[in-house]
Amino acid sequence: MGNAVMTATTTALGANVGLLFDGSAPHSVGVRLAVLLVVNGASLGLVAIGLCIRTGESLRSIVQHNFTRPFLLAYGYFILGSLVVSYLVNGSLLGYILATIVFVLAFALTDTIAGRRVRQVLESELSDADRHLFHSRAVEGVVHNLRNHMATAVGYLKEIDTKSLDPVDHDAIETAKLAANDAVTVLQSLSQGATPRVTYAPEPVDLNELVTRAQDMARPRARAKRVELALRESPDEVKVRADPLLLREVITNLVNNAIDAAPDNGRVELKTGRRANGSLFFTVVDNGSGVAEENRRHLFEPHFTTKEHGTGLGLFMSYGIVREHQGQLLYEGNRRGGVFTVVLPSYAG
Repeated sequence: MGNAVMTATTTALGANVGLLFDGSAPHSVGVRLAVLLVVNGASLGLVAIGLCIRTGESLRSIVQHNFTRPFLLAYGYFILGSLVVSYLVNGSLLGYILATIVFVLAFALTDTIAGRRVRQVLESELSDADRHLFHSRAVEGVVHNLRNHMATAVGYLKEIDTKSLDPVDHDAIETAKLAANDAVTVLQSLSQGATPRVTYAPEPVDLNELVTRAQDMARPRARAKRVELALRESPDEVKVRADPLLLREVITNLVNNAIDAAPDNGRVELKTGRRANGSLFFTVVDNGSGVAEENRRHLFEPHFTTKEHGTGLGLFMSYGIVREHQGQLLYEGNRRGGVFTVVLPSYAG
């Protein structure tokens, strides 16, 4: 019903603009463009108003977050195609045939461009997965060997009777024991970080609740930089099968990174939702400078960081946790800001 009303409205507006310049001579390019701009401008305006009514979001926010530059460029391409077709459709059979040919060629071109972009995304995701698997296995192998050696050292240190030693040697042995135990603890945590062990909750986990809690935990960090935190919860049910502790750790890592990347008085937005294929997602967006193209391929590698005091393990561990949940951690940002998205399968019962 809404689409029918909007289509009728925009068509009527375009027809009235065309009637203003009605005459026996063919319309000029300017007149045709004026009609097309009125029709498409009215269409975008009605869509924005419809989204505003449905979501309760402000009109300004709708325009800012949805009518982006790539979207408007794509719409400009659509208007250009309409302009070409307007010269072909003149009521004759030949005009309709030529217009059909133009539509088919435009569709083929669009499909080819889209196919290339999809392949690039898939190749990037596969590259991320391969690098993460390689580093995880390398870390696991090193940690396994070191833990064996450290266990041997700790075992021998425990066998030493420190009562018969003088105070200096006694203190040295105790210090060595403490250092060895600390090393074993660090290796244990590193092993868990390389390949996180997921313990699924018996009940479905609500993404809206996890993201809300992560937002609350990040408020002190955001206040320190005067960064605005915004949350757009999905009105639909967004429940997943997950380890709530590990998944909350992922969200916290992404939100903290976004706050660090945002400028002072900047903005970080969290969003949850459901994709067309039924999978669920949450997205963390900041208005920082984004990730440079040369750094993009290193994002999920261990110890890679662009922060002055960063460890480079947050995204690496988050990537592994999401993969263990049968999901994907994607970077979809550009130079106008960072956009990290986690896609998870919906809870199947």
